[in-house]
Amino acid sequence: MNQVQEHEILYLSKQHIVELGGTHSAPYVAAVTRAFELHAKGEFMQPLKPYLRVNGDAGHIADRIIAMPAYVGGEVAVSGLKWIGSKHDNPAKRNKERASALIILNDPESNYPIAVMEGSLISGMRTAAVTVIGAKHLAKKGFGAVSVIGCGVIAKMQITSLVEQFSAIHTVRLFDLNRGNAELLAAELREQFKQVDFKVEESAEQAVRQAEVLVTATVASSPYIPYEWLNKGTFISNISIMDVHKDVFVHADKVVVDDWDQSNREKKTINQLVLEGKFSREQLHAEMGEIVIGSKPGRETDDEIILLNPMGMAVEDISSAAEIYAQAVQKGIGTRLCL
Repeated sequence: MNQVQEHEILYLSKQHIVELGGTHSAPYVAAVTRAFELHAKGEFMQPLKPYLRVNGDAGHIADRIIAMPAYVGGEVAVSGLKWIGSKHDNPAKRNKERASALIILNDPESNYPIAVMEGSLISGMRTAAVTVIGAKHLAKKGFGAVSVIGCGVIAKMQITSLVEQFSAIHTVRLFDLNRGNAELLAAELREQFKQVDFKVEESAEQAVRQAEVLVTATVASSPYIPYEWLNKGTFISNISIMDVHKDVFVHADKVVVDDWDQSNREKKTINQLVLEGKFSREQLHAEMGEIVIGSKPGRETDDEIILLNPMGMAVEDISSAAEIYAQAVQKGIGTRLCL
């Protein structure tokens, strides 16, 4: 009888990913751009992600585990799953980061796993890459003033990626309900980016009204940013989803999502508006991939207020993880484990 060959997988810890350059924006911008292109061309598979909520709808909106499977085609040609858990009170109650994650990659030829890696760093940095790619196409050229609401781990990744990718940024305004968090992040970023002026604002309104690019990075469960706070020409990367009022979706010059089907569910704001008859697929300007490949325009005038409302796609995670995995194999980094 033939002996079955043992199968190995590569394990990558967070430290391994850091050693591979995983705290810098460039690999994620490349990988997520590729994911958007493949999404627009239909070269992917991405089932709707299920949410596991132990307390049902009674819990906080950020208290859940999400399974995010996808196949990414093209030259990437890999399948995978991100399994990401979140508790809004992890930092305060347990001295842990809000979210934790694992990513598994599979060879689509055999469907055997080829890698398991820490996923929270990849997840956060690919989200920052979504903002960067959005800003390239949807923000005013040469923008210099960025405002970020919420000053946790995700905010740091967003700011780091933006400043790395856009040399014209001169001012970053921060606001957090816990002012100490904002002060701490500002002090840390001043050491890293001495050419940028980091300011802590007294209110979300002050930060929003002075933004050319606005990033929401909170665990808010209800909206607090009305349309009237936004200047002409503002680009909003609404990565925490629930921060802007419905009137922003209705009155913005362009609304863009990553994936319509993923966005129009789970009682998120777009889904609420659709159910109320106030928004539709026809009113959506584009999915981000359509803009990346040029089949839909991005920003067309300096006065447009443009809202990017990305739910987060598994193809972004799997493409990013595949980029990190390829570098790990090339450089011999990681731990080989028998399956």
